[in-house]
Amino acid sequence: MVHQYKLNGYNIVLDTCSGSVHVVDEVAYDIISMYKEKNTEEIVKYILDTYKDEEISENDVLECIEDVKSLEDAGKLYTPDTYEGMAFDFKNRNTVIKALCLHVAHTCNLNCEYCFASQGKYHGERALMSFEVGKRALDFLIENSGTRRNLEVDFFGGEPLMNWDVVKELVSYARVQEKIHNKNFRFTLTTNGILIDDDVIDFCNKEMSNVVLSLDGRKEVHDRLRKDYQGKGSYDIIVPKFQEFVKRREGKSYYMRGTFTHNNVDFTNDIFHMADLGFTELSMEPVVCSPEDASALTEADLPVLFEQYEILAKEMIKRKKAGNGFTFYHYMLDLTHGPCIYKRISGCGSGTEYMAVTPTGDLYPCHQFVGDTKYLLGNIWDGVTNKEIQNEFKLCNAYARPECNDCWAKLYCSGGCAANSYHASGKITGIYEYGCELFKKRIECAVMIQVAENYNK
Repeated sequence: MVHQYKLNGYNIVLDTCSGSVHVVDEVAYDIISMYKEKNTEEIVKYILDTYKDEEISENDVLECIEDVKSLEDAGKLYTPDTYEGMAFDFKNRNTVIKALCLHVAHTCNLNCEYCFASQGKYHGERALMSFEVGKRALDFLIENSGTRRNLEVDFFGGEPLMNWDVVKELVSYARVQEKIHNKNFRFTLTTNGILIDDDVIDFCNKEMSNVVLSLDGRKEVHDRLRKDYQGKGSYDIIVPKFQEFVKRREGKSYYMRGTFTHNNVDFTNDIFHMADLGFTELSMEPVVCSPEDASALTEADLPVLFEQYEILAKEMIKRKKAGNGFTFYHYMLDLTHGPCIYKRISGCGSGTEYMAVTPTGDLYPCHQFVGDTKYLLGNIWDGVTNKEIQNEFKLCNAYARPECNDCWAKLYCSGGCAANSYHASGKITGIYEYGCELFKKRIECAVMIQVAENYNK
């Protein structure tokens, strides 16, 4: 499958199944678009008629057609899709668990208006994970990880710093266990920043492979969305703490993670603001909420958002040239190596390789399913008992959705987010069309950035 588009002065041709990217002139671009539908005579006539004011001969066109054929023969253009058979083998594969999202706190000290987790409670009661439950969760992960050495644990909430002592205890316990079982734990902490202090900074910079810091951008945007229970914004409290945190990480991984809504579709200004504050590892996610919510993105927002993603891509190129570049999570794309084909088909592994653990020890496919008892997988003592649901997730991949069959982006999104599909369509193998459109635009921009960097070496 071939996808063609024009962006920032480049004519880009993406061959989906091989992953090949070609940058071509106008003539080659048009020829590629017609190559499979028209014969040689028709192509030659069209090109000569279209470019009659330019010095293009019939022989030039024939040579270009031959070049296209050579790319096809080399498996770099119009590559056939031979991966579908792999997708339906996943149900029979023995999968190991490699990551857990530990909900150490089902409570929060902020009252964000768009919060999908109902202010950290996940539509249930406020709760903190005990050390005993967390310890058992880590043991469960080790027991079900097979021979896999590297294990991932995310400390999540709510706000995990509201259960900080337990977080530290669990990290210490894991460090002992990894020596016993020949494992290597990599920890991530996601925080709104309110409770950050020197102890948090020092401990995280020693033990956390990554930290995710929640900031929605400009002060007026952030404070409108992220308020405390008295209705006060948190920007002035957290920004100095985040700056100190990142400064002391000394190059270790982190992400400033924001959310944009219908009320700030000009989200590039929020990204640029974060970059101007000195943050270089950035993420900005579209809001996930009910369509009836005032924050919900609308169809009318789409053209604006497409333009915003293009503005962002062009600015990133400009800033990198100037020596003050930054990384944007959704534009991180490895065109030379990237994930293996099994990963490209299966996606994030929610419900199979990755699970969320509630404060009481229940297992869910990921944090966005927590509280929906239909998707309760089991618990950390008995393991996965709802095999039927788990098997659904094993088949939740790029080939499970008929709507994805002819989509050029399916091996980049792996079929998309199961939770978003479920909330949009009522089933995990449905599609979230709005998210699809945003994803495809992000991929186009990500590829263009790499094209521009190659052309300006």
